[in-house]
Amino acid sequence: MKLTALLVCVFGVTTGEFVVAGILPAVAGDLGVSIPAAGLLVTAYALGMIVGGPVLTAMTASRPRKPLVLGLLVVAVIGNLLSAVAPGYGVLFAARIVTALVTSTFFANAIVIATASAPPDKKASTVAKLAFGMNLAMILGAPLGTWIGEAFGWRATFAAITACCLTGLLLVARCVPGDQPGVRGRALGEFTVFRDRRLMLAIAITAVANIGVLMVFTYLSPLLTAAASFPAAAVAPMLLVYGVGATIGNLVGGRLADRALLPSQLGALALLVVLFLALRLSPSTIVTGGLVFALGAVGFSVIPGMQARVLTTAAAAPTLAIAVNASAYQVAAAFAGWLGGRVVAGPGLPAIYVAAAATTICGLALTALAREAADRELGEQG
Repeated sequence: MKLTALLVCVFGVTTGEFVVAGILPAVAGDLGVSIPAAGLLVTAYALGMIVGGPVLTAMTASRPRKPLVLGLLVVAVIGNLLSAVAPGYGVLFAARIVTALVTSTFFANAIVIATASAPPDKKASTVAKLAFGMNLAMILGAPLGTWIGEAFGWRATFAAITACCLTGLLLVARCVPGDQPGVRGRALGEFTVFRDRRLMLAIAITAVANIGVLMVFTYLSPLLTAAASFPAAAVAPMLLVYGVGATIGNLVGGRLADRALLPSQLGALALLVVLFLALRLSPSTIVTGGLVFALGAVGFSVIPGMQARVLTTAAAAPTLAIAVNASAYQVAAAFAGWLGGRVVAGPGLPAIYVAAAATTICGLALTALAREAADRELGEQG
């Protein structure tokens, strides 16, 4: 029940992050702002996670985890409720930032709580089960939230997310045990964990290896319609295909990482490079559809292992390390959007696949370095 309670919270919070893209035109029209201005709500949320995650996590590291998680969820409930009743753009913008500031810290503590009682060879699959809430947010939460917005108005979308987060809060209060201590010590002392080169390399892998997948996902709609001749009506079903692949890949990837963490990462990243190039050369929409499913599966299969690697290399401050790792993922997302835009403006839309393959090769190289270092360490211990 502990994992289920946390999963409900992850689903609600993550849906609140993803759903804005689906209701963006409605928000812009109702509040009388431009689409680009409304799009800043997405950027602000990402920046709030990037900045707020490490800082807030370090400041609250010594707090007992259950009361802390409950407090963070209260902020998420209030933030989404304010979003639902915001009288203007400024209040909505502020509400999104406040919600974003606690998101990474919540995720980090949820992962640590979920894996605290898991044996070492089950940590990655436990992370995968928790991350299932994120997958559900992508393939169910965001489309459902968009439908609610279209049927009842965008404010109803945030009201529904508020109700989901509140339900999760009550489940956590009931199902998560209270013996979840924080890390003793001063907040600034938490940052000494980043002296470990293994941890810094693990975070760098998250930041670099995910750029390619995030770039293709960001521009998937025009890639399908303009480059692969899909009709516009096929975009939503193809996003569902991607999401189903991501869900399966996340669960399978967690099990693979439990058995052989770095080797499975190397294999998945190498396969991603092949998939990007295959998408660039795809001869038909049917083949492209299958490759999109595979891209979601392989792209998300690496995430549980990345989180588990950070956990194992940051035993002294796992919550802060996971929060910084989440920020690294957001940095990757922001950079992917920027780089993709430069590629589209330069070589053209299909070249995104080539750029994605190139950035993934960089992530593959970093992972190879991590495996070499791990093998060397085992050799020295032997």
